[in-house]
Amino acid sequence: MNGNSIGKSLVLTCFGESHGACIGVVLDGCPAGLPLSESDVQTELDKRRPGFSDISTSRREEDKVEIISGVYRGYTTGAPICMIVRNRDVDSSPYESVMFKPRPGHADYTARIKYGGYNDPRGGGRFSGRITAAYIMAGAVAKKLLSLIGVEVLAHTVQVGRVRVEGEVSYDDVRRNVYANPVRCAVPELAERMVEEVLSAAREGDSVGGVVEGIALNVPAGLGEPIFDSLDADIAKMLFNIPAVKGVEFGAGFKMASMRGSEANDQYAVRNGKVITLTNNAGGIIGGISNGMPIKVKVAFKPTPSISRRQRTVNLETMSEEEIQVAGRHDPCIVPRAVPVVEACLAFVIADHALRAGKIPRVIKI
Repeated sequence: MNGNSIGKSLVLTCFGESHGACIGVVLDGCPAGLPLSESDVQTELDKRRPGFSDISTSRREEDKVEIISGVYRGYTTGAPICMIVRNRDVDSSPYESVMFKPRPGHADYTARIKYGGYNDPRGGGRFSGRITAAYIMAGAVAKKLLSLIGVEVLAHTVQVGRVRVEGEVSYDDVRRNVYANPVRCAVPELAERMVEEVLSAAREGDSVGGVVEGIALNVPAGLGEPIFDSLDADIAKMLFNIPAVKGVEFGAGFKMASMRGSEANDQYAVRNGKVITLTNNAGGIIGGISNGMPIKVKVAFKPTPSISRRQRTVNLETMSEEEIQVAGRHDPCIVPRAVPVVEACLAFVIADHALRAGKIPRVIKI
């Protein structure tokens, strides 16, 4: 298996470049008999599309999904599911003048070195956040599979720049508020401050990063294949495949380094005949295996590297130092559009592990 595929029982292979003909995904291993329509997938893709506001890119892709194979008369067939979205609103002209000048913070230089200059550099090519449309399409199918066993996957913005949500947010607030504001924050009053944080950076020709929290509810205990296919390791790997992700933590995460064992340990209790933990510092995973508590993971995104400020770079043709000013259409903060991507990635990995564990049948009879 090469670097374009991930998963074992449910295998995702993505293809396409930012300014190529399309972005696509092949999803192999989905059971037969799952009701699936293009509208099911479109609902998820629409969450990722940029909003018509000052905090998102002016690139207006329709992202209309086409299911090419694997579905017949509204049900999955058990064959690989191929889905694409076409790239229509493409302007590659800003990239012609910087073909040999790697943009700071982008993968231009490393891609050129690895592929000998044969990679497609337009819009970042294979390294663009646009490839996450493939993750969303796969995640839409994974969410439908997980709904069969009562698993719900959510995500919300908990930090943009210096504005941060303090404390816990109720799951009802996440369900109700996230897609009602442009920054995808579950706390409406903080959403307004986050918007201003993004606009402030944009006015200065700059950008900001932030943090998204992913949550999976009702995950059955026992998912995960230690040692090297542990559930948290696979989730982290999938999340790190989202461009711009620079950090992942589960539960209390790095705060655990300053705790005592008596504070960090999640003590057990019985509620309604079910074993639970009184706290969830582990984020729902112990020893690489789900423990039945909500899986909670935070994902840190760096600021968008495409900014209009002048920066230093090198000309790879002349090997001289130069300045660069990045043009094109970019989000001053990618965090809001990353929220559904985190949902999709979390859903995909849990669905893959649920299939491995036999929690989801190979033929679905509804």
